Amino acid sequence: MCYSYRILYQMPKSNGKTQHVCKGTKKLIEHPYHDIRGEEWLRGNLHTHSTRSDGARDVQTVIDDYASRGYDYLMISDHDIYTSIEDHAQWQSGRMLLIPGNEITRNGPHLLHVAADRFVAPDKDRQAVINEVASGTGFVIVNHPDWQAGFNHCSLEHLRNWDGYQGIEIYNGVIGRLNGSPYALRKWETLLSDGRRVWGYANDDSHAVQDVGLGWNVVSVKERSVESVVEALRTGRFYASTGVEITGISVDDRRIRIETSNAERIIGHSDWGHRFAVVDGNTIDVEVPDTATYVRFECWGRGEQFAWTQPFFQQVSTSAGT
Repeated sequence: MCYSYRILYQMPKSNGKTQHVCKGTKKLIEHPYHDIRGEEWLRGNLHTHSTRSDGARDVQTVIDDYASRGYDYLMISDHDIYTSIEDHAQWQSGRMLLIPGNEITRNGPHLLHVAADRFVAPDKDRQAVINEVASGTGFVIVNHPDWQAGFNHCSLEHLRNWDGYQGIEIYNGVIGRLNGSPYALRKWETLLSDGRRVWGYANDDSHAVQDVGLGWNVVSVKERSVESVVEALRTGRFYASTGVEITGISVDDRRIRIETSNAERIIGHSDWGHRFAVVDGNTIDVEVPDTATYVRFECWGRGEQFAWTQPFFQQVSTSAGT
């Protein structure tokens, strides 16, 4: 599918304000998408349940379902049940990679332990849990922050106070049929505007067949391996999606270009949710505003199909001798 595109609006570089940049300084874009041209894109889900906890289907049936849909990787994350590499040996997954993990559930907001190397107890002190996970090989994603009445399963206060987690679920599919919102974009935007460098993930949180294929993460990797997928998820070398496919991400100095196969609108966001650019079409090519500390892009398709890039951070670099 191909669209021509037109820029609806793009804010001036200075956002109407006079910028004062000292001689010898340069603004640089830091981002996770370096040298991805030619790499393989792999799609997967990190939040998956079976009859071992509160899922409707046994593990092998769940794995078969995801594999039949062409998924490249999957993590079984039953509640407070550590799924290890040794556990994987009892199931058949074909070419689909299986990542060890656990959803840390009891006693507080739910946390995904991705690439787990051991069971981590669900301590009521969630900072202690995050610290314990960080002492091993895995990392933490905060689950469905806007679940439940009040849209506050995990409060912004918790997210601001905790340190060491990798990111949050900005989309959680199963919440679409429960109380609350599947989206946590406001909390993500707030954390980024606070200066926190956290990634945004999209997951099914599948408990039944109708929950499969709602949201996924597409990683860019040099080789098809669990280690490469985990590293990409840890370092932000991926985009989150509910149906829009990103086909290209490139940065040239302070210009960013995002290409998709099926977006109908792409929006550039900067600090505190400011829309600095909106394009009707499947491609956007814009310069990062001088005033932005970060930018990110939302790609809108038909219905509830979206894709979200990870943030691009703008830093001031001072040249030596100035």
